[in-house]
Amino acid sequence: MSHLLLLVPFLAVVVLNLLPKRARGAALWVSFGVLGLEAAAAFVERFSSIDSSAFTWLESVFGFRLAADHLSGLAMLCAGIVGMVALLVARRTLKDAGEKFFFANLVLVALVGINGIAMVRDLFSLYVFVEVTAIATFILITASRSGAASRGEQVFEGAWKYIILSVVASVLMLTSIGFFLLSAGDITFDAVKTALGAPGSLTWVAMALFLCGLFVKGGLVPFHGWLADAYTAAPAPVSVFMAGIVTKASGIFALLRIVSSTMGSALPGREILLVVGALTIVVGAFLALGQSNMKRMLAYSSVSQMGYIVLALGGDLNLGILAAGLHFFNHAISKSQLFANAAAIEEQLGTLNMDEMGGIGARMPVTAGTTAVATLSIAGLPPLAGFWSKLLIVLALWNAKEYGFAAVAILASLVTLAYFLSLQRRVFFGKTHPKWAHVKEAAPGLLVPVVALALITIALGVGFPFALRVLLGGGA
Repeated sequence: MSHLLLLVPFLAVVVLNLLPKRARGAALWVSFGVLGLEAAAAFVERFSSIDSSAFTWLESVFGFRLAADHLSGLAMLCAGIVGMVALLVARRTLKDAGEKFFFANLVLVALVGINGIAMVRDLFSLYVFVEVTAIATFILITASRSGAASRGEQVFEGAWKYIILSVVASVLMLTSIGFFLLSAGDITFDAVKTALGAPGSLTWVAMALFLCGLFVKGGLVPFHGWLADAYTAAPAPVSVFMAGIVTKASGIFALLRIVSSTMGSALPGREILLVVGALTIVVGAFLALGQSNMKRMLAYSSVSQMGYIVLALGGDLNLGILAAGLHFFNHAISKSQLFANAAAIEEQLGTLNMDEMGGIGARMPVTAGTTAVATLSIAGLPPLAGFWSKLLIVLALWNAKEYGFAAVAILASLVTLAYFLSLQRRVFFGKTHPKWAHVKEAAPGLLVPVVALALITIALGVGFPFALRVLLGGGA
């Protein structure tokens, strides 16, 4: 079935582009169906219930081997859920039919890349699928015509920062692959793991270069300069898709896979992850604290929260991977929910400047309520899902005797709470400004996905003690 997860979205793109123009209005729903199947596939145990031996020739043709496990299932579940939310947001916010068709196609192309990242087992194939995802995202950022007249320069500035730094990341990753070929003779995960365990500095230089490439793709400090501009400039559905899954899949999930499959708990790698993770958490949190644009605050919040995932990987290996995977899921759900709510606010008010808002919670109660759920979860307040993933991150660091980094994780959550309370106060609380007296709640097409995501956050938080048994039984 692993091969089908690449073939189905690819074939869906082909079919969509063979349809007559009058039938292309169904593109969003076709893509929605593929993403629904993607999310459902995550629950197929080891993907073994469907015989896909007829597609094994792909491995010899393209030169990569696919294998799905529980980590793969995590990426696919997040991609399916976030992709469906992005498509629903696109249906409401993109006005041009051709633009909706284009968006649906590029989401499917990015899905091929995300699924490849989730399942490959060698460094070069991982690099290839990361690039597929990056190119699709670059086109998504620049191709939208919605609001182009008002933000054209901003769009291209954000997109070009993204692609230029992606090229830098590509150079670092390809150089790393060359070094691994020289030192280890192979670039499969097993060969890399063996090489890292043997004496010699070249393999760790190679790994450091590959990690830096993934840090760029994931928007981690000090390579975070592109992320806020790209997220802010992108159209609403693209921001949802990027923040919810694309950046995390191409940078953070790839890093999670590298750590679990090659590095283990080796000290040089752990030290890099701890320092970069802590720096990213702190810098991202304080940058978010000073923003007035809602999407820009959410973008820097994403930087900070991705630092938590990286920090977890520097702690106790088994617990750290579990904690990182859970926070990966929680952040995908909550951040896509927040960017969808930002889209609703922008559609109703025509601005994302929080200093111009105030008191709209009374006019948009569902948007305000779901925003509160997402922000409080990301800040780590019980009993929401984000509390449990942050608790596991602290425990993973504590078990590894990294007490200082555990303290950073706890204290930075207070800064997270501070900037999200600032968001709530400036946007939803207080007396409604007279110019927003006419504002009404967002359309059902934007409310349904955010309510569903809020319910997932609440249900996982309340039911986490039961969910933990399943997670520990299945492992990662």
